Amino acid sequence: MAGFHAVVLAAGQGTRMKSAIPKVLHPLAGAPLVEHVLRAAAEAGAVRCSAVIPPDAAGFDKLATPIETRFFVQEERLGTAHAVLTARAALEAEDGPVLVLYGDTPLVSAESLKRLAAALDGGAQMVVAGFHARDPKGYGRLVTADGELLAIREDKDATPEERAIGLCNSGIMAFEGATLLGLLERIGNNNKAGEYYLPDAVEIARADGHRVVFQVIGEDEVRGVNTRAQLAEAEAIMQGRLRARAMESGATLIAPESVTFSYDTVTGQDVLVEPNVFFGPKTVIGDGVTIKGFSHIEGATVEAGAIVGPFARLRPGTRVGPTAHIGNFVELKASHVKAGAKVNHLSYIGDTEVGEKANIGAGTITCNYDGYKKYKTVIGAGAFIGSNSALIAPVKIGDGAYLGTGSVIGKDVPDHALAVTRSPLVMREGGALRIRARHEARAKAAAAAPAPKGDKQ
Repeated sequence: MAGFHAVVLAAGQGTRMKSAIPKVLHPLAGAPLVEHVLRAAAEAGAVRCSAVIPPDAAGFDKLATPIETRFFVQEERLGTAHAVLTARAALEAEDGPVLVLYGDTPLVSAESLKRLAAALDGGAQMVVAGFHARDPKGYGRLVTADGELLAIREDKDATPEERAIGLCNSGIMAFEGATLLGLLERIGNNNKAGEYYLPDAVEIARADGHRVVFQVIGEDEVRGVNTRAQLAEAEAIMQGRLRARAMESGATLIAPESVTFSYDTVTGQDVLVEPNVFFGPKTVIGDGVTIKGFSHIEGATVEAGAIVGPFARLRPGTRVGPTAHIGNFVELKASHVKAGAKVNHLSYIGDTEVGEKANIGAGTITCNYDGYKKYKTVIGAGAFIGSNSALIAPVKIGDGAYLGTGSVIGKDVPDHALAVTRSPLVMREGGALRIRARHEARAKAAAAAPAPKGDKQ
């Protein structure tokens, strides 16, 4: 099967979502809705894409497009056929397969799109994706005979017999490129809305003697997202898929329903994920890793055998080396904790390199930001950082160095040196008794003083 051209209709404004963000740019499993559609098209064999977007819509330039994509602005919303024609400049020389997809149906699978393209290879000039609806009310019905599609009948125009049909129109279609524009140009707008509807191409194609067929795909794959509630429903379905993928790849999820993945999360074999863990985009979890409960990991790599959490946060740019330990209430940002190192309690480590088998005591922070720039801290292999220490970057702690508890370190510490910074201890015997007596005397004097004139007792 040759590569195909995907036309993604993404011009919906999403007014029902009560948002200034274009509907198709709302996130699902860590990526905008439309990116999921583009990714499915790329996996199915699309080699180029035309995306039809709304006017004055910010954010489309930031999409991570996995295939060559040209953007076309639909100035007026005059129906789905009009939207496809908006990409005329990209379609005029197209004679290969063209698939028309929707930016707000993010659950469509690459496997289903491959079947549509394959049906064109099998001799059809047009293919429509249909689905068996649990409740077909409101959907267009596919009128079929002998495996071919005769017409798409809108619900309001259907006869009682046609309304009894459970096979509904998803809107997703595939065309032979050489015939597409000719069909679209003949679609009229003689309907109450005065719009040009893509389903009307079916009867025009049949009248031209073209073969029009259908492929049945799952109802969940064609779920449109038009409201926040529908976005939540799509998220639940996507998370179910991602959890299943993680378990199939060898991860154990103790409470799968409580774990949130991103579309690109990678988990290795024999990974153990405890309840209430969140994986953000660009996260890779190696073999044999344990992620304890209530941890939040985004843009990080955790290598084989490491332990993270509970209640740990790994921010983008973080790498946790093999067998390293990251414990409770520890935050790492843009840091590399090397093999066997431990940051077990209540610490912030930012823009830092932690050497192999170093130990970071509880309450340690790296002071990496002066309000203007970020600076780096380097902690050598085997170094011991005492609890409640502050390392003022830029600073380097040598291999095997030892920092005393409560130290504030603003200068480099040589290999195997001991560094301690503490204020002198002041001890005054009986001082606590004198402080209490002074405060009690003040309180008695205040109680015995006459009230100011005019105050009501």
